[in-house]
Amino acid sequence: MSTKKSKGHKKTNHISRARKPTRANNVSIVKSESTPSQQNSRPKVQFVTISEKNEFQRIDNFLLGHLKGIPKSKIYSLIRKGELRINKKRCKPETKLVLGDLVRIPPVYGAEYGGAPSKVSPSLLDFLDTAVLFENDHVLVVNKPSGLAVHGGSGVNVGLIEALRKKYPVTQFLELVHRIDKDTSGCILVAKKRSALRFFHEQFRNNAVSKTYHLAVHGQWPVSTKRVDAPLKRTELKSGERFVVVHQDGKPSRTHFKVLNTSQWFSLLEAKPISGRTHQIRVHADYSGHPIVGDEKYIHRNPIDEHGMSRVRLMLHAKSIAINLPSGEKGIFEAPYDSAFSESLTKMSLSV
Repeated sequence: MSTKKSKGHKKTNHISRARKPTRANNVSIVKSESTPSQQNSRPKVQFVTISEKNEFQRIDNFLLGHLKGIPKSKIYSLIRKGELRINKKRCKPETKLVLGDLVRIPPVYGAEYGGAPSKVSPSLLDFLDTAVLFENDHVLVVNKPSGLAVHGGSGVNVGLIEALRKKYPVTQFLELVHRIDKDTSGCILVAKKRSALRFFHEQFRNNAVSKTYHLAVHGQWPVSTKRVDAPLKRTELKSGERFVVVHQDGKPSRTHFKVLNTSQWFSLLEAKPISGRTHQIRVHADYSGHPIVGDEKYIHRNPIDEHGMSRVRLMLHAKSIAINLPSGEKGIFEAPYDSAFSESLTKMSLSV
């Protein structure tokens, strides 16, 4: 993406079909007497001026994001002892930041101030040019590829959100509205304003969001099986691997299923999760005796004949999402299959 400087501001050409690019607000101003490398060995006082990006955020949550690698107990200790100040005054963990606030952050050993910049490959940045399905002042809708985590973390250097922040360097605020699994492709929402993030989260809490997935499963799914109600519980093996199981002590979970097509060994389904549990569709499909094609995590617990489809991507795609937009309009977004998904459907005689 091309950028240019003009009078201290940056301007960028967004890939938007909803509006023309607009000039972003000023970024947070961080003043420190030490360089990033020096901060790790000899940290010094920092002063951060709050911009729109962090407006209305709680001070404890702001610090957790700004002081990477520091435990929560240390964060709350800084606040309790008055070492951290907002406009030269003491504060409480629940204090919400206001545009223009000056936050004094004391020296903290071991912290990565603001986090290290993510290295995003040029090929991923190029891909994002075609992955954005919709954009306006409040939201980005992205067709996430299979194999890309939604955010960086343990063992993951770069995720979708880090790549988007690199792609849109002058956009003040970019945060995930919800999540989908790393190996699942399809629709995902990214808020461009904190007010929009709160607006979307309220709809998710009230089950006012409609999400539709397409998945290919092993076997011929019974047309009569239109709903699966099975409580789900997270568990962990001694090896540290985490997965989800159907368990009576789990959380109530419901998924609606509809058969779209069948072949000799496979079925193409539409799934609508009513609850939003981790791996819900994957576990409900497996529990019903029809694991998702390419789902190595759950197929290997009950090995089956995969009929030549053992080395394919996870055949789960977030096909569409319907949600109210802050503008008052109803947003209905649909993500096309990628080539790998389409080609696998053809091999299974499930093309639609």
